[in-house]
Amino acid sequence: MEKMVIGIDIGGTITKYGFVSETGELFCEGTLHTGKHRKVKDFISELCTKLLALQKSNNYNVLGVGVGAPDGNYYTGAIEHAPNLRWKGFIDLAGLFKQSINLPVAVTNDANAAALGELIYGNGKGMKHFIMITLGTGLGSGFVVDGKIVYGHDGFAGELGHTIAVPEGRQCACGKKGCLETYVSAPGIIRTVFELLANEIEPSVFRDISFNKLTAKMITDEALKGDKIALKAFDYTGKMLGMKLSDAVVHTSPEAIFLFGGLALAGDLIFIPTKKYMEENLLTIFKNKVKIMPSALLNKNVAILGAGALIWNELKKNH
Repeated sequence: MEKMVIGIDIGGTITKYGFVSETGELFCEGTLHTGKHRKVKDFISELCTKLLALQKSNNYNVLGVGVGAPDGNYYTGAIEHAPNLRWKGFIDLAGLFKQSINLPVAVTNDANAAALGELIYGNGKGMKHFIMITLGTGLGSGFVVDGKIVYGHDGFAGELGHTIAVPEGRQCACGKKGCLETYVSAPGIIRTVFELLANEIEPSVFRDISFNKLTAKMITDEALKGDKIALKAFDYTGKMLGMKLSDAVVHTSPEAIFLFGGLALAGDLIFIPTKKYMEENLLTIFKNKVKIMPSALLNKNVAILGAGALIWNELKKNH
């Protein structure tokens, strides 16, 4: 029997899962719509049924389960008041998984899981100081200092997405106004496009598309074709991200910042303005020292690999 762990990435829209070997190979990937079930117990039950069927059909010796989730707390094993999930409040995720799969379970923030994946299997290998930014339904961040994930005293350190980018700005699902993720995320860039459409007079294909039908992928595609509204939306998104990264650099002095997720797939459209505005706002002693790079695992699921790396690390600690 081949030894494996299960890596699970619970996203605001889609949950992804797979079996991860100790060397970082990923097998039997699958997805499940995160909001499919009104009750989290029903969601976990269906997910575990799929995983157990895959384990049996492939004859894997599964040793544990690692989960990355919005507001996942490494210390408690719970999701705590995640604004991007339909299930609210305190959710004992590790406990619920153990009811269906009698194995060790480790939980962390989804961006921390991505940072672990980059640290162990990606471009962060050998680095002791870097920041991982995940750009999806929200903006997640994981901070690596001295080769370790920074959790803080309560498990929630490094929530860059919910720092204020614009005082009294856009309403965020967390309840605050002006959070960075309302500007830098898939929904954020869509909101930017519609603000630009209201304030600019340039022709754009987006003028014939409703808010609910517009996607971040469509904005990327039109930007590559030269649509001025799309290009301005990416410049503004990069500006907001770059400005906030200049603040983050001061706190941890990272060697690199990795971008991962849907918006990162836009390539230079997001990387060039982000780097430009970060450098413009950096304290002189930090200028031209910090690389902004795509994740080495950009076309793989770094969050699944990271969740797998999390539980592999826990198993090694216990031994």
